[in-house]
Amino acid sequence: MSSAVHILNHVFGYPHFRGQQQAIVERVAAGGDALVLMPTGGGKSLCYQVPALLREGCAIVVSPLIALMQDQVDALRQLGVKAAFLNSTLAQDEAQTVERDLLSGELKLLYVAPERLMTARFQALLARARISLFAIDEAHCVSQWGHDFRPEYIQLSVLHERFPDIPRIALTATADQLTRQEIVERLALQQAEVFLSSFDRPNIRYTVVEKDNPRRQLLYFLRNHEGDAGIVYCLSRKKVEETAKWLREQGIKALPYHAGLDAETRQANQSRFLREDGVVMAATVAFGMGIDKPDVRFVAHLDLPKSLEGYYQETGRAGRDGLPSHAWMAYGLQDVILLREMIEQSGSPDEIKRVERQKLDAMLGYCEAPSCRRQVLLHYFGEDSGPCGNCDMCLNPPQMWDASEAVRKALSAIYRSGQRYGAAHVIDILLGRDTQKMRECGHQHLSTYGIGRDVPEAQWRSLLRQLVATGMLGVNEHGGLHLQEACRAVLKGEQDIQLRRVRDEAKSSSHGERKAIELNSDEERELWAALRQCRKRLAEEQNVPAYMIFGDATLKQMLEKRPQSLEALHGLSGVGDRKLELYGTDFLDVLRAHARTHG
Repeated sequence: MSSAVHILNHVFGYPHFRGQQQAIVERVAAGGDALVLMPTGGGKSLCYQVPALLREGCAIVVSPLIALMQDQVDALRQLGVKAAFLNSTLAQDEAQTVERDLLSGELKLLYVAPERLMTARFQALLARARISLFAIDEAHCVSQWGHDFRPEYIQLSVLHERFPDIPRIALTATADQLTRQEIVERLALQQAEVFLSSFDRPNIRYTVVEKDNPRRQLLYFLRNHEGDAGIVYCLSRKKVEETAKWLREQGIKALPYHAGLDAETRQANQSRFLREDGVVMAATVAFGMGIDKPDVRFVAHLDLPKSLEGYYQETGRAGRDGLPSHAWMAYGLQDVILLREMIEQSGSPDEIKRVERQKLDAMLGYCEAPSCRRQVLLHYFGEDSGPCGNCDMCLNPPQMWDASEAVRKALSAIYRSGQRYGAAHVIDILLGRDTQKMRECGHQHLSTYGIGRDVPEAQWRSLLRQLVATGMLGVNEHGGLHLQEACRAVLKGEQDIQLRRVRDEAKSSSHGERKAIELNSDEERELWAALRQCRKRLAEEQNVPAYMIFGDATLKQMLEKRPQSLEALHGLSGVGDRKLELYGTDFLDVLRAHARTHG
């Protein structure tokens, strides 16, 4: 593997392979098929890019998004690699040039969408070219059970039929057992070696808060991320627009992104997010797949995601550079009701609805679990771990209380009011509130009216959510709560129950954020600003995002190690031969000037 390590060192600028990368590269370079499950930021791209440079011919990379193709190709060209893409953004003469380069052997990697790959014309083009390997990125798109299903992916098994001797590597960051099986079957990867990496992203801190005033809570969270790039996910297009507008009113550089915007606006907003520092994107899940920006410092959810796969995929867009980052979510019982209603009204077959309900239940279980977030998340993907020490549950362990009597009061109020009212009305009964609805229903005469005045409203909301999460309460599509069989023993006094107390949000947020870049003096802040300014200037000259020059992780090493020669600079992670040649002198000038000033 000396030649693979040489490519890794001199082209990509990394000193050694991480985790299973070397074994994957060996497998594919030798002509074998591989299925790679590796977390975002784990270095999936290297698993096919290095074999592509080792093998004769051009690697065909199947990619679902135009933005992803363009980013990958721009990044490879920065490294001196001959790469191109074919998609609808190219004029006819540009596309013809790419095709000629493919046939003449000029290209080492060519990115295409699955729709183009399956056309008879492109298949005929492939038959005339020298192909080194096929890489199928975002392979979970093949799964009808998954969160990003793309019908075109199902047809990709034709690659094995048409080109049986060319190795294939399928890659994804998110796949539970059901999705993995479907990838193998639909892509005919029965002979592929499966490489399953840990799903753990230890640099990400996970936090879930109970919805109270979500905008206020979000703003409180964002105070710790002033000037950072981040994503705020919302469930609806309307909420995306409103959130982006409100964030701008708070002085935050925020933009909206959803499928209802015209293509030009979406592209302009995405480009600003990638190229400018400190942009916050308010978005639906239409945004994010294939976003290679490594310095996204936080991902916030203002609504409950539909599944843990979706949540993992979305939160994984934070901290791709391995530096400390944060995944924050605010959710309430109304989120669960809305998502269940969407499932029931979707028109999907009953089997798919059943799976979607199970996925939503797992998502709810993650939010309400009284233990380490990371343990619950990793367990869902079949991986066991100890407490992480870097989530809200580990940093501020919840207080438990004997909620048996309160639970019986709540269950009784739900039962006696007819098992068809939502949480808000049930809580009004328990607290003995005089509302118009109470009088219309006559519920002020119930024996349970006012029996819960000793418990705060926020605790009642939390209690009802926890009962839904544990399966003691069901929720109909209109939000009405009803008793489930699981609550019988508690209701009859045969079983006690411990629940979490409502958390003090200020206290739970008091544990200091781990900043991605710790600047401990004016001297360090001055050098950091100078390095970033140098990077910004070089990026603007070439019209590429700043991270394509060097990522924050590389600049951080410059800050820490202060190299004073090209040789020392070359020893930093992310500084390959081509980038050293292009940018080494510029950054050395900054470092040397700073050293002279602060001798």
